[in-house]
Amino acid sequence: MLPSDVCGVNCFWEAAFRYNYLKTQPSETVHLAVVACGERLEETVTMLRSAIIFSIKPLQFHIFAEDQLHESFKDILDNLPYEGKVNYTLYPITFPSEGEKEWKKLFKPCASQRLFLPLILKDVDSLLYVDTDILFLRPVDDIWSFLRKFNSTQIAAMAPEHEEPRIGWYNRFARHPYYGVTGINSGVMLMNMTRIRRKYFKNDMTTVRLRWGEILMPLLKKYKLNITWGDQDLLNIMFFHNPESLYVFPCQWNYRPDHCIYGSNCKEAEEEGIFILHGNRGVYHDDKQPTFRAVYEAIKNYSFGDDLVHSLLQPLELELQKTVHTYCGRVYEVFIKQLKKSIRDLSVRRSKGS
Repeated sequence: MLPSDVCGVNCFWEAAFRYNYLKTQPSETVHLAVVACGERLEETVTMLRSAIIFSIKPLQFHIFAEDQLHESFKDILDNLPYEGKVNYTLYPITFPSEGEKEWKKLFKPCASQRLFLPLILKDVDSLLYVDTDILFLRPVDDIWSFLRKFNSTQIAAMAPEHEEPRIGWYNRFARHPYYGVTGINSGVMLMNMTRIRRKYFKNDMTTVRLRWGEILMPLLKKYKLNITWGDQDLLNIMFFHNPESLYVFPCQWNYRPDHCIYGSNCKEAEEEGIFILHGNRGVYHDDKQPTFRAVYEAIKNYSFGDDLVHSLLQPLELELQKTVHTYCGRVYEVFIKQLKKSIRDLSVRRSKGS
């Protein structure tokens, strides 16, 4: 990465210093992005492992990480048995020179990097961004398929921040516009980035519509004293003014502690199980929500090639049965309902040699 004063403001978009390790030459690929800083190495690798276990199509990981984490990522990922379906690229954490310090410290270190993915990954048509604390309990291919459900105006897909307005954060506390009734959560964000780059966004700063790269800094300047959750709040503001551009998927695609710690309130998960688990609030690493931690530990400790039923599912179910004294533990079946199906489906695919 050249110094900003050498190549000017736009040098950020040319962030050319990256490591590229190719494992396959896929004809059709799911692109998955994550941003990792600080103590997030293990968590990020566990998320990537969950994506690898069940996915069908080839995967391209775009991993944005602090420089000191690159070698660790390389050492770990190069030793995972990909079964010939994974490529990965490591990128440095980079922000535009205008407002660089503000972007870096917004909400959590590096968190706002996701806002700039459409501008950095210029050659990527579509992308699934996830937080490091995500676990896939079914193939990534399935959420990727929502891209085909977008209508002509939709550019991104996210889940609501809350299902129950009485415990919602945005509708009770936000000091800025937000999408819909309870806002949206950006921990799982599916993007048609070609459309994002082309779109001109309505906004409350000017009568002129602005493109993605033009709207981010003015939004931050206007709302920086009024936002709590950083880049997620900025996304809520953008889609408040452009609601026709968002596809909203159900809560089981971004299932968080809030969906069960106050009583179960994600009906889709109750019916079909959790598809994507989002362990925000650090619940994978403390004892406050043992159901979430049990799933995380099971996937983290699973050895590729071992029988998924005996090495992952059965030990996990035993651990989950120990959590029934908690609100989330009372509905522990939703944590394994889809997982059981994913394992069965994978077994069928393997038996057919696909």
